[in-house]
Amino acid sequence: MASSDVARQMDKNARLLALSGHVGFDSLPDQLVNKSTSQGFCFNILCIGETGIGKSTLMDTLFNTNFENFESSHFEPKVKLRAQTYDLQESNVRLKLTVVNTVGFGDQMNKQESYQHIVDYIDTQFESYLQEELKIKRSLHNYHDSRIHACLYFIAPSGHSLKSLDLVTMKKLDSKVNIIPVIAKADTISKSELHKFKIKIMSELVSNGVQIYQFPIDDESVAKINTAMNGHLPFAVVGSTEEVSVGNKMVKARQYPWGVVQVENESHCDFVKLREMLICVNMEDLREQTHSRHYELYRRCKLEEMGFRDTDPESKPVSLQQTYEEKRQEFVGELQRREEEMRQTFVQRVKEKESELKDAERELQGKFEQLKRMHAEEKSKLEEKRRSLEEEMSVFSKRRAASELLQAQTFNTSSNNKKDKDRKNSGLM
Repeated sequence: MASSDVARQMDKNARLLALSGHVGFDSLPDQLVNKSTSQGFCFNILCIGETGIGKSTLMDTLFNTNFENFESSHFEPKVKLRAQTYDLQESNVRLKLTVVNTVGFGDQMNKQESYQHIVDYIDTQFESYLQEELKIKRSLHNYHDSRIHACLYFIAPSGHSLKSLDLVTMKKLDSKVNIIPVIAKADTISKSELHKFKIKIMSELVSNGVQIYQFPIDDESVAKINTAMNGHLPFAVVGSTEEVSVGNKMVKARQYPWGVVQVENESHCDFVKLREMLICVNMEDLREQTHSRHYELYRRCKLEEMGFRDTDPESKPVSLQQTYEEKRQEFVGELQRREEEMRQTFVQRVKEKESELKDAERELQGKFEQLKRMHAEEKSKLEEKRRSLEEEMSVFSKRRAASELLQAQTFNTSSNNKKDKDRKNSGLM
């Protein structure tokens, strides 16, 4: 039996009892309010729209302050997401507000890069929260939640139809963030054209399957106003921080030669409706939808990619420990398999290397034998030459000895002849 089935069964088995006196748990809502007030709240808004469409001005107008705004050009090489976090306080309620602006959106030749950076940023915030949840020692109570709670998508007041980039971007984001489309600079288009433009936008969103954020109607306290406001989407807004004198009071407005457009005048634009719906009525629902719908979808897909599941193929519940052990055994088996493959590869390479070395050794041995034979032949030739030289030397020595003997004999004969001649000459005298 699944955990949800067990919970429903327990609800059915629960008995309703009457209390005979005051207990005190009716103060739980007050305790929750006090705890939330002391901890403070966080809210993160993503503003998507082309450069110069009025994103920063509308943020300043919505929160009645001046945020840090940076000048942007139409020549950015890629879309940059610039996040700025501010601590705001109204009465005794503290709000940590993060405004994420898309710089250079739609200015590149490759429009895919425009929405891909936004998708990656949203997924990065989900991943950061998931990693914090998966820690052994978690600290979610003081963790700065950077997940995007609301996406204000600014539509240019063309009066015709949505751009292809707008449709593709919203389709890529509708499962990741609460999209609230707004028509920017609504004072540049007539009321009749604006009405037709709104109908055209909603028709295109429905026909392309884009799911925008719908204000909740399940709560009876806000069902009526939210139902009415769902019919006004997309909101046509005008932003301005300049104050203009109208009658005897100063109001936020935009002044033109032909008249004054009052920001907070509901007959002029939908700014008040947007502020009420976004901040006063549905801010907590936007936070809840982000956590229970968009983040849960991301978390589920991520865990399924990692191999975790709630039930086995037979629809029996599987514990996280069981899944972990299975994944661990699978990982160990895969590790052993890869280790065996590496070992076999290593053995094969060693054998190949040994074979190469043996071939090289045989080649060297053959060369050595060849050199050895050549050496023996050379040595034999040298020995032959040496013997020949020795014989020649012996013959030469004998001839020289004979020559010397002959010379000695000739000298002796000559000497004796001379002596005999001398004696004869001396006898005659």
